[in-house]
Amino acid sequence: MLALRLTRGTHPLVLARRLLVAAASAGVGFLLLCTLGHALGHPEQAPASTLRLLWCVLPLAATVQFAVAVARTDPSTRPRPGLSAIGLGPARLALLAAASTAVTCALGSAVALLLYLHLRGDLTGLPFDGAAAGLLAGDQPVPLAAVLTLLAVVPVTAAAAAALALRPRPAPPVSSEASEASGEDETMPSGLPWGVALIAVGLAVETYAGRGGGGDGLPLPGRFDGSPAAVLAGWVLTAIGLATAGPALVHGCGRLLQTARPGAVRLLAGRVLMTESRRVGRPLGVVCAVLSGLLAAASLYGSDTGSDAFGPLTGLGATLILACTCATLLTAALESRQGRAAVTEALLDAGAPPTALRTAALLRAGVLLAVFLPLTWAVGELAALPLKG
Repeated sequence: MLALRLTRGTHPLVLARRLLVAAASAGVGFLLLCTLGHALGHPEQAPASTLRLLWCVLPLAATVQFAVAVARTDPSTRPRPGLSAIGLGPARLALLAAASTAVTCALGSAVALLLYLHLRGDLTGLPFDGAAAGLLAGDQPVPLAAVLTLLAVVPVTAAAAAALALRPRPAPPVSSEASEASGEDETMPSGLPWGVALIAVGLAVETYAGRGGGGDGLPLPGRFDGSPAAVLAGWVLTAIGLATAGPALVHGCGRLLQTARPGAVRLLAGRVLMTESRRVGRPLGVVCAVLSGLLAAASLYGSDTGSDAFGPLTGLGATLILACTCATLLTAALESRQGRAAVTEALLDAGAPPTALRTAALLRAGVLLAVFLPLTWAVGELAALPLKG
């Protein structure tokens, strides 16, 4: 009840972010129900239906990541003075954020159920001349237990992830020498070697799949049914590697800005990147992985088969992954901006010109684009090169 009251009294921008989470949850729920429809309409293809269900894990993971990012930036779940006195300490606030996330995702699941039943013709007759009835097994009864189980996946997973991400943690120890030198911890994130290794393994798996056939095909929802399972497994490893290496790359970009006798603007831009590398680097690496996958897919199928290679449900899943990862990156950037709001205000009070802050922001964006855009293109080309042969 408290979560519902806080939802009603939140800022319109916060409600807009929650509505985006609900829309993403509706998309994933609809994909899961479509997988159920395929299983009902094709009982002899149980392995194919299972693989379709496994493919839905990718948009599910992107949606959960976005829901957690929105929960982290929700002002109603931040510790504030006086809340602990009424029993709302950090642990309770984490549970409150999990409850709000569950309510938002449950709303999206309800929308997905209504859309699924409408397209099947169970509510007001068959729309679109019954074009979707065959895909959704409109001639089969809907198993209520299976429907409720699939629709509960997104709310339960997102709520558990939000509670885990926002749980109270002890403050990390800060090196006294680093604190005396710079006033903050200058330690570089340690995920770069592991990230590079995972990227190399993922590309090697995709190369093996492209040259050796890749084993059994992984039927994706829609028309795109010929992708080897090893190709997608290699892409997942590559995506994990980019997400792991992302914080270290962002930290390195900050160090790059501060080389060769930096001025105040470059020093400020580089220090912000180094401080926020862990917060922004991981979602930036995920976006890099998704864009590289889209580049590889466009390189492989854009010129030969065109849009016939991708069905509507495959397109829906790819759109969900891209939209959720980009929205997560924007939300992380907003969280970073909110986190340094006090420092920005102090700089303005000290007489720093606003143009210097804007120039520092442009420098941060420019160096990130200069590093991650070529990396995205290179990974996409390397992933598509063995598959073309």
